[in-house]
Amino acid sequence: MSAPTRRRPAAGLLDGARSLQARYLRDLEELVSIDSGSYTPHGVNRVADWVQDRLTGIGFTVERVTFPPGRQGFQAGDALVARKKGALAEADGGRRILLAGHMDTVFEEGTAAARPFGLTGGLAHGPGVSDDKGGLLAGLTALEILRDHGMDTYDELVFLATPDEEIGSPASRQLIEETARGVHYGLGLECARENGDLVIARKGVADFRLTVTGRAAHAGIEPERGANAALAAAHLVVQIQALNGHWDDVTVNVGVVRAGTRANIVCPEAELRIEVRAATTADVRRVTRAIREIADRPAVPGTAVEVEQLDLCPPMEDTPASRRMLDDARRAASAVGVPLGAAATGGVGDANLIAGMGVPVLDGLGPVGGADHSPQEWLDVSSVPHRVALLADLVAALGDARTTA
Repeated sequence: MSAPTRRRPAAGLLDGARSLQARYLRDLEELVSIDSGSYTPHGVNRVADWVQDRLTGIGFTVERVTFPPGRQGFQAGDALVARKKGALAEADGGRRILLAGHMDTVFEEGTAAARPFGLTGGLAHGPGVSDDKGGLLAGLTALEILRDHGMDTYDELVFLATPDEEIGSPASRQLIEETARGVHYGLGLECARENGDLVIARKGVADFRLTVTGRAAHAGIEPERGANAALAAAHLVVQIQALNGHWDDVTVNVGVVRAGTRANIVCPEAELRIEVRAATTADVRRVTRAIREIADRPAVPGTAVEVEQLDLCPPMEDTPASRRMLDDARRAASAVGVPLGAAATGGVGDANLIAGMGVPVLDGLGPVGGADHSPQEWLDVSSVPHRVALLADLVAALGDARTTA
């Protein structure tokens, strides 16, 4: 027999979010005032200290993860994986929910002092105010409100804060995937689109390097003995760019071409760098096959092409499971009096990696913001209470599988 419908106190959640609005803005100013670019690990770790204290204060057990140096000596800041057990075991219908945000920004050290946090009308400005300090803080505030309302009918809440999302999560990718393994739902804390939409899908990205090998010869005396890799590469550029338009929601871009060293030598080697973006894993595979088929038939006799897939960030696909999550999110939004749409985007984030583990994901659950990665970056202050209450209500809904609409 199914359990009776449980009405969640959405109005109370909104009241709680409103009561914390002034503190939210003070906290946001403090976080934005910390330079925490992806290549500024000591700044990221200052943010991690702050987030860790807040998580501990609301009953989470926090694991702090320090990464070894990466390629060319790159040192990422620390990551946080925080956990809090709920009152409803998985066997009884409790669900494990992962909330994920990032602590790094795209800005260089010194930006916070040069362009400090400020309020202009109803907008907050400053480096990272929207991407992702506003969203990170919204997640923490929503969890605090759930605690204050005694809403713990879930199996486990997991809060993940990463240090290198803005550069593709090279250090934290394995941790993200390990943390996502076995959770029932993923909630991304990136800020909402400028019109308030959530993000229900993100394209995946595959990067390729094509190395063309030809044969050198004197270009003036015996060019016929050579095999021009530059010419073969030129044909590849045309053929690969022509793949655009073959599949919906797929883009293929030859972004880098390198060839040759001297004008009087028939070019013996060339290199292409290619990026593919696609909405589904199936389309990533289709384009990959097409690139390899083109490479297998070089246009210049005597040349050969090697294809290497350098990286793959899986798509965050629009699935029936994520659509059901969206239905819950829309009910939560309706309860606090705001409309809620859903968008697909070509940009990638940590939500892609969570989705790649088979977890249904919604992203863009932070407040409304825009102009990310620019000096004009902004956050709509008036959206904060409604988005925090929406997020808290959504966590409550997803956490209890017995709850019916």
